[in-house]
Amino acid sequence: MIYLDHNATTPVDPRVLEAMMPFFTEHFGNAASRHHALGCDAAKTVETARERIAAVIGADPREIIWTSGATESDNLALQGVAQSSVYRKKHIVTVATEHRAVLDPCEVLETRGFTVTYLGVDGDGCVDLDRLATAITDQTLMVSIMHANNEIGVLHPIGDIGALCKERGVLFHTDATQSFGKEPIDVNAMGIDLLSATAHKMHGPKGVGVLYIRRRDPRVRCQALLHGGGHERGLRSGTLNVPGIVGMAAAATLPPDDGVRALRDRLETGILSRLDGVEINGHRTHRLANTTNLSFAGVDGKALMKAMPEIAVSSSSACTSALLQPSYVLGALGCHEARIRGSVRFSLGRCNTAEEIDTATARVVESVQALRAAGPRRHT
Repeated sequence: MIYLDHNATTPVDPRVLEAMMPFFTEHFGNAASRHHALGCDAAKTVETARERIAAVIGADPREIIWTSGATESDNLALQGVAQSSVYRKKHIVTVATEHRAVLDPCEVLETRGFTVTYLGVDGDGCVDLDRLATAITDQTLMVSIMHANNEIGVLHPIGDIGALCKERGVLFHTDATQSFGKEPIDVNAMGIDLLSATAHKMHGPKGVGVLYIRRRDPRVRCQALLHGGGHERGLRSGTLNVPGIVGMAAAATLPPDDGVRALRDRLETGILSRLDGVEINGHRTHRLANTTNLSFAGVDGKALMKAMPEIAVSSSSACTSALLQPSYVLGALGCHEARIRGSVRFSLGRCNTAEEIDTATARVVESVQALRAAGPRRHT
């Protein structure tokens, strides 16, 4: 198996696993049990990890809240702020290409009296800042726009978006699930008020994430969604996943993977030079270094994946693949149905090698040629 689906999840890095292992057996204390040494040690470990995560984005450690992952973080950011009694505004602005972990909570809020504006994107998947500025009104509470798109890798200009939000006096939340630990982020320089991230997209464990919540200029008010003990300063009750927290901190501070862009470009060049009728979906430069989303004319993406089971790729985000529906992200780009159905996402990670990329390239080319030769009946 050649694994090229790192935007769905990543294998745990051996260095991360090594850091985690003692906290399953020797140092197994509950971080909320401060009346004995094991609990105190766990609490100190959690705070050290909090400091390491905060340092990655230039935050104060007190602004980091541990969660079970980015989906919970997104829900807490959107619903928690919206339900706070401090705020009276009931308008949210987001983008049509957001992850379902943002779009679904927005739809829930619409049933509770909120108005949500879903901005479109251009053919490259980029949001227009002028349209964003026009969408913000005196009733806008929050703008929620992801840093990096999970399907096409497009990077939104979150620094410019944050500056606009500050100028207009609205809160800015960004889902940084795909970019955290990979792209430079400074919450103060970029004007970010809330930020969601998870460990398992950057070679950390599943089941742990964070929500950054600004404490000053402005102080963001958020209402807890989970109750039962008042953990995490009352914002997220529940026994902390100490091994996972240790793993997330270790993953976030791994040395940068400087070779993944070259491997991504090697894959793209190899496929595009040997096949006609292949298009790159999304912006070619303003995107994650590890991601390429390609559409193959005359080929169904799912049929292509079935034809090369030893190459792990995807045709949409992991959260929607089970629904067997075409990618709504590519639909928002204005892609026609055949192009959407012919799309495949390749997302690389630090474990991939040039040899794997060359093997994958050859299998993609061979499989596309075979499917095209077989005719359209074989593509469903």
